[in-house]
Amino acid sequence: MKHGTFKQGKPPVLSAQEWKLMELLWAKSPQPAYDLIEALAPREKWHPNTVRTMLARLTRKGVVRTEPYKNLYLYSAACEREQLVATESQSFLERLFGGAFRPSLIHFATRQRLSPEEVREMKRLLDENTDHRRS
Repeated sequence: MKHGTFKQGKPPVLSAQEWKLMELLWAKSPQPAYDLIEALAPREKWHPNTVRTMLARLTRKGVVRTEPYKNLYLYSAACEREQLVATESQSFLERLFGGAFRPSLIHFATRQRLSPEEVREMKRLLDENTDHRRS
């Protein structure tokens, strides 16, 4: 998938509503606005113009690509989900933990019971991502 063109070179932070729309586009692209409206209607009760406004906003942000097709437009994700997850994760760390990873890890580790398999996986990931030069 092609990477989006983002302001300041990094993906933007999206609202919760924009994430819902992007999830549909990551699952299937391209799609016309009508299909997206229909997919969201049962659970979101958004007015069709709300969806169209969000699509225009996401296009301006560079995370959605628009292409004309016959008498309508087709929308598709212009970036990988992981790009936006990384940006959202960093924004979350900045807002709640001043950008520090350690306090966030301690916060979640002390509030969530982990299975032995999850602990092994976490240890493996920490070992792989440890900067051994600083030890």
